[in-house]
Amino acid sequence: MKKVLKYGLPGLLIVLLLLIGGGSFFMLDYSLTPVHNKGRNISSSYQYMYKEYPFLKPWIDSLQHVAAIRDTFITNPEKKRLHAIYIKAASPTDKTAVIVHGYTDDCIRMLMIGYLYNKELQYNILLPDLQHHGLSEGAAIQMGWKDRLDVQQWMDVANHLYGGRTEMVVHGISMGAATVMMLSGEVQPAYVKCFVEDCGYTSVWDEFNYELKGQFDLPPFPLLYTTSALCQLKYGWNFKEASALKQVRKCHHPMLFIHGDADTYVPTGMVYPLFKAKPEPKKLWIVPGVKHALSYKTFPEEYTARVKSFVGKYIH
Repeated sequence: MKKVLKYGLPGLLIVLLLLIGGGSFFMLDYSLTPVHNKGRNISSSYQYMYKEYPFLKPWIDSLQHVAAIRDTFITNPEKKRLHAIYIKAASPTDKTAVIVHGYTDDCIRMLMIGYLYNKELQYNILLPDLQHHGLSEGAAIQMGWKDRLDVQQWMDVANHLYGGRTEMVVHGISMGAATVMMLSGEVQPAYVKCFVEDCGYTSVWDEFNYELKGQFDLPPFPLLYTTSALCQLKYGWNFKEASALKQVRKCHHPMLFIHGDADTYVPTGMVYPLFKAKPEPKKLWIVPGVKHALSYKTFPEEYTARVKSFVGKYIH
């Protein structure tokens, strides 16, 4: 018995540590470098958008005919080359929207919101590919945290492209919405007038905790803790610091919150603490019967009207 205790317990501990370590590497790769990243195939993204939003094809065809969809690149402070597309308004204007896509999407898969601003509201637009999406470099998805600083850099690019005197809204969906909220807590340049977030999560910790329970029926301890620590070692950030909730507390710019009341991917309940934490001015639209990231598709006219009404108070 003594030998069993002497060698068995240490052996069991080693096995547990190996399982937790292996599980942490698996979870980090599963989350941040997914094998099926649809946001890495621009051609299929166009075909997907034409199928889901048929009205986009004639608009995009007309833009491509006159080479109005332009590509641009930047290099961020970490020396990663990042890509975006931009489209000028039909008539010269200072009104500008920077539009941020979701998890495993790309700039093309946000062109329905591009249509809203550029075609219907006559804005200049810029749509970036976040790290590890589209044509942008990056070893892994950053879940909005490091992306917030990249998007700030893109905001400066957009302001410069469109004359240096822009009035700007930043609009994101899902992970893009979390990105927008995360950057909203940073010091903003004078040209930023308001934000729109559509179904973003409170924090990376909260979202991964929710997914860990939903997909694998596992509690947060120990795997979420060890995976977060591994993310810190590999990518320089952890799940708890990547908090939209903490960032919106520091934001005094106007923000429109949108969330479907049937969202089970980023659960609807996340929007309420976000909205409560955000200082005025703010507005909340809970969209009835709508699942994750489908508010515009389900109610395009009302979505457009609500965005126009809110943004129009701050951008003239």
